[in-house]
Amino acid sequence: MDFKPSGKRTCLYTTAQLDAVLDSMAWQAAGLLTGKQRIMVAGILRRGAPLAAMLHGRLRSQFKLDAISLMNLQIKRYADDLTLLHPQTLLTENPEHVMLDLSDTAVLLVDDVMYRGHSMLRAVEYLANKQPAEIRTVVLVDRGVVKLPVRTDIVGVRLDVAPPDIIECNVPPYETEFRIDLLQPAA
Repeated sequence: MDFKPSGKRTCLYTTAQLDAVLDSMAWQAAGLLTGKQRIMVAGILRRGAPLAAMLHGRLRSQFKLDAISLMNLQIKRYADDLTLLHPQTLLTENPEHVMLDLSDTAVLLVDDVMYRGHSMLRAVEYLANKQPAEIRTVVLVDRGVVKLPVRTDIVGVRLDVAPPDIIECNVPPYETEFRIDLLQPAA
């Protein structure tokens, strides 16, 4: 069980609401991906990976996209409470991905929160070196404070919150309930 910082928590989106958001995101992704030869859905660990799996499942079942695979990328910069863990955004390459050939592959890159853009930029850079046909970016929540030249193709929800506040994406299996909370840290 992860340590949760103290403060006032407000639920912004419940499981039922997020299921509807994910359905919309899958619909948008299907519009970008239909007709592609090969599709790879890549999730940024931690919470981007289960979100990628949820989108992958919806794309297969609801939109019959069968030539679709799933992978995870290990990237770390911030702790869940936005404490800077590493001055540089660290990507740990899975040994299975060293020789990965993404030519003729459309990649859908998924993360939970777009904050400053460091993780997404590092992931796009890594994937671009694998020569995919295209890379599309997807986030469940965009905070609207990106500092780097990264754009998102699909955004579940945009939440403009005060700088000290934290968006907590609670995503199983890391949390028991799928929801988005706003944390206003204790002073």
